[in-house]
Amino acid sequence: MVRPYSNDLRERVVAAVEAGETVRTVAKRFGVAVSSVVKWSRRYRETGNVTPGKMGGHRRRVLDPHRSFIEARIEETPHLTLHGLKDELAARGIMVSHHTVWTFLRREGLRFKKNTVRP
Repeated sequence: MVRPYSNDLRERVVAAVEAGETVRTVAKRFGVAVSSVVKWSRRYRETGNVTPGKMGGHRRRVLDPHRSFIEARIEETPHLTLHGLKDELAARGIMVSHHTVWTFLRREGLRFKKNTVRP
């Protein structure tokens, strides 16, 4: 994502609209999109300022609350597969992909391997 426009520019754009200029002429004069002028004006009317909202952030990890269940299942059934674990989570109402399960196990250091040589 790119950075938001400066508050100075936003304030000048909103001031021009408040002074009576049309949205299109203001957009052309300041070199911004018409939609930006409309959104900034609306934000100013609703909140009283033109500062941008929060950008980005992190998604919460879906499987973190279920770590104890996953650890217990791996301990109980060492031959469990990623797809099997995914199916057991689905039975509990947690719909995730096998890649999500793999990423979680990898990040948490919960690794299990199947080895045909070992009994």
